[in-house]
Amino acid sequence: MLLPKKNSEFVESLLKRPEGLTLDFKLHITNSEKIAKTLVAFANTNGGIILIGVSDKGQIIGIDGEEETYMLDKASEEFCSPPIPLLYDLYEMEQWDGDVEMEERYVLIVKVPKTGMKHLHKNAAGRETYYIRRGDQTIPQ
Repeated sequence: MLLPKKNSEFVESLLKRPEGLTLDFKLHITNSEKIAKTLVAFANTNGGIILIGVSDKGQIIGIDGEEETYMLDKASEEFCSPPIPLLYDLYEMEQWDGDVEMEERYVLIVKVPKTGMKHLHKNAAGRETYYIRRGDQTIPQ
């Protein structure tokens, strides 16, 4: 179980950066096979960080950290060959309306290392594809 951290400055500094070679924003993970392409691309290029619970425009939407880590672990184990070791940090972000705190939302930061190995994406049929990251896109090679 992930215990939430309260370092909002770190998350806010990431939100100020545009998506690109080493940074990607996701609302939430709905498909383990699909997110595995991004994991493989980051691991094959320079590594990277995925912020989950954030819109493409950098707005905090919030997520269930346990569900998201489950989907990511499944993605790494089932759809990445070899599996990629992922590091997780869950951040509690307070949402304010003027001087009144409205609610707390959670953002998951996923650190994908550059492992130095060649990682392939395996689809449900077992076909393997090599992906890299170019700008803010995941590109098959």
